[in-house]
This record gives sequence, structure tokens and C-alpha cells, in this order.
Amino acid sequence: MSHTSSYFIGRSPVPTPAVPPGPARAPALAVHPALRLLAAGVCCLLALGLVGLVFVWTQPGQWVDGLLLPRAERGGGYAQPGGLFEPATVVLRHFGHPALLAVLLAAVLVVGALGRRLLPGVVGVGLVLGAVLVAGAAKSALPRPELAVAGSTTHNSFPSGHVAVAAALALAFLLVTPDAARRWLVVPGAAGVSVIGAATMIAGWHRFSDVLGGVLVSLTLFCLAAAGLAVRVGGDTRRPAAAPRSGRVWRALAQGAVGLLVLVWAVRVLLPGLAAELRWGPLVAVLAATGLTVLALGGAAFLVRSMEFVGSTRPAGRRAHSIDEREQYS
Repeated sequence: MSHTSSYFIGRSPVPTPAVPPGPARAPALAVHPALRLLAAGVCCLLALGLVGLVFVWTQPGQWVDGLLLPRAERGGGYAQPGGLFEPATVVLRHFGHPALLAVLLAAVLVVGALGRRLLPGVVGVGLVLGAVLVAGAAKSALPRPELAVAGSTTHNSFPSGHVAVAAALALAFLLVTPDAARRWLVVPGAAGVSVIGAATMIAGWHRFSDVLGGVLVSLTLFCLAAAGLAVRVGGDTRRPAAAPRSGRVWRALAQGAVGLLVLVWAVRVLLPGLAAELRWGPLVAVLAATGLTVLALGGAAFLVRSMEFVGSTRPAGRRAHSIDEREQYS
């Protein structure tokens, strides 16, 4: 049996031409969640100022507000005639009761404590109280100029305090719930805020721009609060292994389909009653405010995606250092 060798005998191997290395690709820089939320908060603040500038301090804006919610023929107010006026006042009277607000704030704290998110719960309560203070201060400090618009009034009601509180409560629950549950809170939360906003317009307490301003006040404060929590608690903490991309896509599509079906059902059930009781101007104002509220809460849930806000209240850098120390000495 002969043994063959795999080595070259009497000749040198043919050298393989070297491939020149290409230019090194710089790694993509990840944006810290706090910076993303801070940028979103600045954008919401600019949007709030733009809404106030257009609808409160310009003649076309005051005219659009008056077109959507014309003044009542009797009493000189903006209350809309029809069978929805009395239910609207009942909703506002019950929602503004201090006992109900106290129960809802306590629920934020309880949910946060049960999920080891006590600090986000405290921040959520501060978010609601901050919305009350900011909305009240803005209404007192900002003037509404007289621009010779027929049917307008110099009484400033921008932004709506009721809508700001309702939106802040819905956003506070986003801070204290797990990431997987937040998307399921968007539709019921937006529905609650939309009911309060529609009630303020039907009862003649606020204009369309006031409702939009109330939502933007709370959304701005939410982004700032979530940015602070992302720095303090660490944002993306203790997340399980990511599912395959195809699984995430199908899950997102299924959840979006469920939310869309709920919205279509709500519109199909409520729209005939609203159309029968409201004129086209208030009807457009209610539907537009509802759609913008859904977008606002959905955007808030998207901004804090994959952020759990769970764990120690120490800064993220110090916690990461402690983890490295434990791994080193274990």
C-alpha cells in the first residue's frame, strides 16, 4: 500500500492573490431612548405652540374654530343643541369629581407597585398633576385677541384642562404597564380621552383647538417624563430574547387588525347617533379630535416601545457597573 502525501514536492504552492481590504464601515450609532423621547417632547411643544398661534392668535384660525363649533342661537355660548347636551354635561361632571380622580391616580400607583414600577407610578401621578397646572396656567396667562371674527369671543379656553387630565391619565398607565400590554391600552385610552373631548365641545366648554391643545400638553409632559425615566431607570432593561422578525411582523399585523376592527365597530355604532344629533361642523370636530387622539396615544406607545422601566432606581450607568463587578468576582 502506497502512502501519498498531500504536500507539494519540488515546487512551491501558487500564491493566492491578496484581496485589498475595503474601506472599514463605521458602526451605526444607536440613539439613546432618552434623546429620542426628548426630541419628541420638543416637537410636541412646538406643535402646541403652533396650534395656539394659528387657532388663537390668527383670524383664519378663530374663524375655523367658529365654523366647527358655531355659537348657540340662545345664551351666546357654544353649547350644541340636541339630545347629546345633557349626557355631555353628566360625563364632565362625573369626570371632574375629585373622588374619581383620586381613585384613578391611586390605580396608577397600585399598578406600578404590583409591576415593580413604583417610580414610574409616582412620575405618572406627577404627569397628571403637571397637566392640570400647565393647562390652568396657560389659560390664565395667554390672551385671546379680538380679531373681528363673527361669533368669536375674547374668552380664552386654550388648552382644555379636562382633556389634558384625561390624556395624562391614559399616558400615565403607559408608564406603569409592560411593553406587551401598552399597545392594547391605546384604543380604550384614546376612546376615553375622545369621549371627554367630545363632551367638552358638545357642552360648549371648549373649542376644537382647545381639545387638540390639551392632548399636546399631556403628550409633551409624557415625553419629558419618559425621557427622565429612561435615564434614571435605564429604559431598555431585562427584555427577553427578541422573537424572529417574521413573528414580530405577524404579531404587529394581528394587533393592528384587532385595533382597526374595534375602531370600525365603534364608528359604525356611534356615527349614526352623532350624525343624527350634531350638525356637520361639530361632527367634523368630534371625528377629527378622535382621530388625532388615537394618533397621539399610538405615537406615545411607539416611542416607549421595548422600554420596561423596571428595576432599581439607581442611575443606569451605576447599575451596569455593579453588574460588571458581580460578573467579575463570581
